[in-house]
Amino acid sequence: MQKTVLVLGANGRFGRHATEAFWNAGWTVRLFDRGRDDLMAAARGADIIVAAWNPPYHHWKTQLPRLHAQVQAAARVSGSAVLLPGNVYVYGRDATTPWTEATRHAEPTPLGRARQDLEKSYRESGVQTILLRAGDFIDTEPTGGWFDRVLMSRIDRGQLLYPGNTRALHSWAFLPDLARAAEHLAREKPSLGPFEEVVFPGYTLTGEQLAECLSRVSRRAITARRMPWLPLRLAAPVWPMARALLELRYLWETPHSLHSDRLQDLCPTYRDTDIEDALGQAGARWRVRTRQNRCAVPCYFTRRSTQTSL
Repeated sequence: MQKTVLVLGANGRFGRHATEAFWNAGWTVRLFDRGRDDLMAAARGADIIVAAWNPPYHHWKTQLPRLHAQVQAAARVSGSAVLLPGNVYVYGRDATTPWTEATRHAEPTPLGRARQDLEKSYRESGVQTILLRAGDFIDTEPTGGWFDRVLMSRIDRGQLLYPGNTRALHSWAFLPDLARAAEHLAREKPSLGPFEEVVFPGYTLTGEQLAECLSRVSRRAITARRMPWLPLRLAAPVWPMARALLELRYLWETPHSLHSDRLQDLCPTYRDTDIEDALGQAGARWRVRTRQNRCAVPCYFTRRSTQTSL
């Protein structure tokens, strides 16, 4: 029997790739339109709800509880399970790495506490929930994330603009892979418990290693250079997004990696895309820009987009 998935936030980064992954795997895919659709009606008959709604950082405290209370209410009525993308903001500076499903969530930033509260609400909701936790995103096209908006902003000059210690390990998730892993987990709904947390290991690279990989992919020398944070500090009093980015700076200075045996146990056929293949897909637009001698991507602190949709 064909399964049905309802995707909330299908225009966002994770939602877009989840839509493709479920479609390619043969699911009936419903895309929710917040301006037109009724959530209760849209969720009726859905096996899985992909909860990829994610407001801008500075609205998390007020909007996350309201949005996800609606998701939980719809899931209770429909009997759907919720697939919830998670992040690493719940881990504090002193958390022992690698970060796993068993790592204690303690002393995070305010944004981390917002995510902790959200995850707690799902644990207590009575709704079957699959939490898939991942690091920073590598996307196949520019979508306003750290990778394309900052790291790749000077790639045409042979520089990887890196927000932290270029020798510190950092966790990355290639979005098409993360979405495929989500679909694999969704297939296992009948055998999963009421709340399943699964960590997505992805890739673990230092800034220097990432630059080396990009050099091999692009066949030109790429050097990692530290990003100056002063513009964000100066903008913070008047720009809420800058304050949020500063709050999360520790993740670029704190060496970390993700590890999970749970993902492989539940999804034994899942395999990551090779890192150089992933970066080849992610960097294709920049290679075109370089060949055509276009201007560099505008500097990170002049593009004040507040969109952070997953």
